[in-house]
Amino acid sequence: MTLTAQDVPVSVVAFIGGGNMARSLIGGLLARGQPPAAIHVADPSEQARNALHDDFGVRVFADAADAVAGADAWVLAVKPQVMREVCRTLAPLAAQQRPLAVSIAAGITSGQLQRWLGDGAAVVRTMPNTPSLLGAGVTGLYAGDDVDADGRALAQRLLESAGTTVWIEDEALMDAVTAVSGSGPAYVFLLAEAMQDAGRAEGLDAAAARELTLQTLLGAARMLVESDVDAAELRRRVTSPGGTTQAAIEHFEHGGLRTLVAGAIHAARKRGAELSAAQD
Repeated sequence: MTLTAQDVPVSVVAFIGGGNMARSLIGGLLARGQPPAAIHVADPSEQARNALHDDFGVRVFADAADAVAGADAWVLAVKPQVMREVCRTLAPLAAQQRPLAVSIAAGITSGQLQRWLGDGAAVVRTMPNTPSLLGAGVTGLYAGDDVDADGRALAQRLLESAGTTVWIEDEALMDAVTAVSGSGPAYVFLLAEAMQDAGRAEGLDAAAARELTLQTLLGAARMLVESDVDAAELRRRVTSPGGTTQAAIEHFEHGGLRTLVAGAIHAARKRGAELSAAQD
């Protein structure tokens, strides 16, 4: 019987890298009942290790090889630029332990990870985003052919600790995931910045412009998530003919907002592919 993501047992999860995204996943796992002693974290910074131990009670290591000992799952949470060296260092242990390797590094393909780790690890490539730090993220996941159903469930359990998950069956689309959701929070932050600036230009004080903007974005996001209709219909419902909203929407449309958004996401997707190629 195939296990669900909630049911998959994990004796030990090893995090290679203890940065912000790793911390969000660790916090989520602990909230879901993972014992602190069953979470290992390797980080070269003594300060980071001490903070991880003090904040979460997890076991910390300076050496990645020590952290992965006995671990069912390895969460590769290092910068893309050092991923190859880290994987090659761990390859002999991967051959012995045959873990599930879950990467949260942008732009590194499952094929690259498989080459660097050798044939000993089943690889799941993921792309979380920064709201994961609040447990409100979304992660795209791609599983290689050597990942079985239980491996997929385990990877889903790990990433669901920081938000929702979406499986992508064609790895070529992972760069599009990065462009839409991985980079997406920055697009919203830019919109918030622009709205606040515009509000101040129209005479609002900084505090009022900020509060009005942030609560508007929060409320609109909740409507998108909690409503049973799509974004286009929600927009139509709030846009009264001849009203203020219609005037603003027409200005956006005439200014080419859709073209700008499409171009920005395409540029981000293209850059993701370039970053991946640079690591070969």
